[in-house]
Amino acid sequence: MIRFLALIVVLISLLSGCTGLLNYPSDPGGKSLNSPSSDLTPQIAGRYITFTSDRSGRQNVYLFDTITQKLIDLPGLNQLDTIATHPGVSSDGRYIVFTASRQGIAGIFVYDLQLRQSRNLIPNLQAQAQNPTISNDGNTIAFESNVNGQWDILVYNRAGSRLIVPTQPR
Repeated sequence: MIRFLALIVVLISLLSGCTGLLNYPSDPGGKSLNSPSSDLTPQIAGRYITFTSDRSGRQNVYLFDTITQKLIDLPGLNQLDTIATHPGVSSDGRYIVFTASRQGIAGIFVYDLQLRQSRNLIPNLQAQAQNPTISNDGNTIAFESNVNGQWDILVYNRAGSRLIVPTQPR
């Protein structure tokens, strides 16, 4: 019983210290990181946090800057005909990768904040794809795909070329 109580004290002290990065005030208007809406699949890289949320009445991708403590406008990313999920962000905030279904076509999309454009990374892949992630420098994207009849991890460069990942150490 004493060990159990000691464990509880340790857990409480650890959890009470978790008031840093995500302890931003909630904004009922949805213009901050925290809101009364459903915010899903947050990912962090560098100073940026990306997530999806239904705060605008439909599921959109959002990008939050932890330094300025503001949402970053993402012109051209969230479209009325697109359902986006599982976003990831490069550490400089320029590139966002996400799974989306747009005009009946599902894929892994890459959004370039500087160019204000998104494109399907894998338009010719005849398989399902999900759970993308992007490297800190924004050059490499990995995701799950069932192209081989099972869920495998595929790795592509940002231009859309599949990369061969060595299976044996060099």
